[in-house]
Amino acid sequence: MALADLKRLERNEDGIATVLGILKQRFGERFLTGQSIREQHAHTMTYIPAQLPDGVAYPKRTEEVQEIVRVCAEHRVPVIAFGTGSSLEGQVNAPGGGISVDVSGMDRVLSVNAEDLDCTIEPGVTREALNTHLRDTGLFFPIDPGANASLGGMAATRASGTNAVRYGTMRENVLSLTAVMADGRAVTTAKRAKKTSAGYDLTRLMIGSEGTLGIITSLTLKLQGIPQAIAGGVCPFPSVEAACNAVITTIQMGIPVARIELVNQLQMKAMIAYSGLDYPESPCLFLEFHGTDAGVAEQSELFSEIASEHGGGPFLWTRETEERAKLWKARHDAYHSAKALRPGTQAVATDVCVPISRLAECIVETERDIAEIGLIAPIVGHVGDGNFHVSPLIDASNPKEIEVLEAFIARLNERAIAMDGTCTGEHGIGQGKMKFLELEIGTGVDVMRAIKRALDPDNIMNPGKIFGF
Repeated sequence: MALADLKRLERNEDGIATVLGILKQRFGERFLTGQSIREQHAHTMTYIPAQLPDGVAYPKRTEEVQEIVRVCAEHRVPVIAFGTGSSLEGQVNAPGGGISVDVSGMDRVLSVNAEDLDCTIEPGVTREALNTHLRDTGLFFPIDPGANASLGGMAATRASGTNAVRYGTMRENVLSLTAVMADGRAVTTAKRAKKTSAGYDLTRLMIGSEGTLGIITSLTLKLQGIPQAIAGGVCPFPSVEAACNAVITTIQMGIPVARIELVNQLQMKAMIAYSGLDYPESPCLFLEFHGTDAGVAEQSELFSEIASEHGGGPFLWTRETEERAKLWKARHDAYHSAKALRPGTQAVATDVCVPISRLAECIVETERDIAEIGLIAPIVGHVGDGNFHVSPLIDASNPKEIEVLEAFIARLNERAIAMDGTCTGEHGIGQGKMKFLELEIGTGVDVMRAIKRALDPDNIMNPGKIFGF
């Protein structure tokens, strides 16, 4: 978003003062108002300025979240849910002040139903902690956005990541959830059945709502069996266009690739320097296949043939766990390696998603745009589902660089939308992409506003996010 558009909402000073007193008395040391704690609970992941809450509450169970929300509702004070703070579009900022509800202490795995391939957890459980808990069951949770995010936050932002091409996003992997609504009621959206046609799909309504409708306090998640065999590797290409065309062919042929990630030439240069990879400094695809020993070998060989047809290769693949771990560690460190290209600057992560048939065109046009305006902006992408990320490196203290950045991001979003895509594949809208949501879905935003008004008439749940109210 343009910084000029970043709004501060009107503060309810009397209500905030009253709520601070009530919550301090009720929660004691689990309610903090110190400056440093408040700064930690505002947005710090991009150049969007932090807007601090007035206090931070640390509930331990759903009933305590209900109590916090009821107090805030009575005095019309904003409530902002907080998991690990890894969201990227200002979702945890407090433009009207209010109370940050930090659910990191709600971190229990409540049940694991191995026979049904599901589990129920509290929202503060991180994806890494869940998979550590599951490791002796032969099961795992596949959604991997890169950061060790809380699963409540991942549901709230409809996160996905490197495995989405095979396993889907949070939308497909949450069976049910419990959320505390704006009036303090706790609502459970479904049972554990794998499918239902019982009324409105409240689960999907809450997933991706970014805390604007309620605060998630438990989740029932689908699990997957750990594959018998995993193969992965890296394949260089002469151009981004050739790599994207290989992706399109791979998907259209129905090869069940688990991960297929694009790294453009500049990003590959950064990763070679930062992570010590021994690969060509050219556009590359990072791939992973899950299945049986015979299955992953066959899939790897098929992809090798596809890559060759598009001028790429050789595809160097392995089943060795340590080798694969090194590759994916380098991929997940892409943000840090990108920052090393221009020390002392800030990497602004942004993403779009387009139909896969338009992927090559969109990335090539974006690279041309970057070159014409002189940005340093490496590209990585979950390209199996048409999603890619650009990370411009800017001096956030330089207004001219901010102006160039904002114009570039606007063109990127408009380009994706014009190709029948979306301004965000997985980062969400938050504060940063509000004006592009209007461009993308038009009058659909009015329907969202109507839902918001019905469920949160006083606009206390994470106000100032997704759309104006």
